[in-house]
Amino acid sequence: MKRIAILDKQLCKNGIDCPFICGNACPVNRSKQDCIIVDTDNKALINEELCIGCGICVKQCPHEAIKIINLPAALERDPIHRYGPNSFALYSLPTPLFGKVVGIVGINGIGKSTAIKIIAGLLKPNFGKAGKKGSYEELIQFFKGTEAQVFFEKITKGEIKLSYKPQAVDQIPKTTSGTVKELLEKVDEKKQLNEIAENLEITNILDNDIKTLSGGELQRVAIAATVLKDANLYIFDEMTSYLDIKQRLKVSKFIKSLAAEDTAVLVIEHDLIALDYMADLVHIMYGEPGGFGVVSQPRPVKAGINIYLDGYLKEENVRFRDKKIKFEIRPPTESRKDFELALWPKLKKQLDNFSLETESGIVYKHERVGILGANGIGKTTFVRMLAGDIKPDEGDIDTAVKVSYKPQYLEAGGDELVMNVLQDAIKNYSVELIRPLKIQPLFMQKINELSGGELQRVAIALALSKECDLILLDEPSAYLDVEQRLAVAKIIGNVAENKGLSIMVVDHDLLFLDYLSERLLVFDGEPARHGRARGPFSMEEGMNKLLKELDITLRRDETTGRPRINKPGSQKDQEQKKKGRYYYS
Repeated sequence: MKRIAILDKQLCKNGIDCPFICGNACPVNRSKQDCIIVDTDNKALINEELCIGCGICVKQCPHEAIKIINLPAALERDPIHRYGPNSFALYSLPTPLFGKVVGIVGINGIGKSTAIKIIAGLLKPNFGKAGKKGSYEELIQFFKGTEAQVFFEKITKGEIKLSYKPQAVDQIPKTTSGTVKELLEKVDEKKQLNEIAENLEITNILDNDIKTLSGGELQRVAIAATVLKDANLYIFDEMTSYLDIKQRLKVSKFIKSLAAEDTAVLVIEHDLIALDYMADLVHIMYGEPGGFGVVSQPRPVKAGINIYLDGYLKEENVRFRDKKIKFEIRPPTESRKDFELALWPKLKKQLDNFSLETESGIVYKHERVGILGANGIGKTTFVRMLAGDIKPDEGDIDTAVKVSYKPQYLEAGGDELVMNVLQDAIKNYSVELIRPLKIQPLFMQKINELSGGELQRVAIALALSKECDLILLDEPSAYLDVEQRLAVAKIIGNVAENKGLSIMVVDHDLLFLDYLSERLLVFDGEPARHGRARGPFSMEEGMNKLLKELDITLRRDETTGRPRINKPGSQKDQEQKKKGRYYYS
């Protein structure tokens, strides 16, 4: 059986407070062969050819720095790229197709961005040989007889012009100065700045300084900059981050319109509703986070997402997840008048030029309430009032209700260890929170060293572990991949039920909220000017109000039960609109 050894050099402490335990415990080393040695950087180095896969070093390492991974039998070929000995390996690549939007779905740390960088020419593949810089000619031979061969032949002939939107749009203000218009004019090869600015609803910020933009504005500006280039291959790495539901659907529709006979589009996306809406085909990426990643053959988008949720690739005979992800069709929540936890009267709040008003509302014990609405409509202001961070101008919040609050924007300034920050959660909720959120490998890391997704999971665990009556979570799905989002939704439900408390969740991922919510609080109004909160409503009534405003209808997938957007104008879309049932006919 083929196997690879992965060593996290950040976690390896050999020479500091670890006396080479892994090497001393290795049975191959004891037989006088050098399977595990001390490398030139004073870290362990594992010879994969000598490794027998016993796993003793994995168990003995006190810092959990080693993984020995048995590869699927189907992986007979060498990897496309490997970052070095005992480092991440990528097998195969996604294939752009002209006239199609091709999506890529997979968990974080599985090599999606690495694959995109190779296609974009930003990273030279080494075919598993450290130090080697491969060529497109080698890729052509590697993919001989496939659509990928045709694509890489076009690259060598100079027939592919690429435009790439990276994942980290929050870095733009650090590398760019000036106004939005000045930035876009520099890249406007199509001379369509005004038209695309209107499509992406950024006309009113063209004169704004780049450094003053919000996350959602930066995302749309980055998409505009990508599309203004005269290219025939557009690549978007996570284009819904920071966008609200309305913006996600509008951007998805816009990106879908880019695919043409002479234009291909490649998209990495964690929002499955948006991906389903815009993509024609999807590649599933599976493997071991930080260890290896495999790109599957492309499949039609509906079948591909269903296979991803199922966790089993039939043609490859690979099970990459031990449990299926299914969406339950829940009956309407029964009235819980005897179990009222918190209620609020009509509230009003003025913040500079923005005003918020709410109807009176009630939350019941054990209940999960989703909060929906556009960016800048007052959702965060509302939960901050419930949390006691700010006081309403009119109306009183019940201060007898003890609240735990996870804010939208997470601070990572402290150098405290994760295990110290989460002492109570580790002691009392190891099974309920620490294990399912996979936080144990982060114990010895400092808070200011965590990635966005790691910090999010720590913040969720902290909020859910506090002794309280009501938990408020503001955008907990941000920075998380598909599986992490659905795992968090399940954890939230379990905590609400087992601890007998209520949870209110602000988020923009419709699939995530559909998976966890029992009722919905819906915000409408004019962003940055006036917001109004209504509800909580039943799921059907709340979603109908939102979807009618968005002018879309949702149906259940017959296999997985997941929500899917009906094609605008389709028979199903028209039938549901005629009945006034925008949410699942």
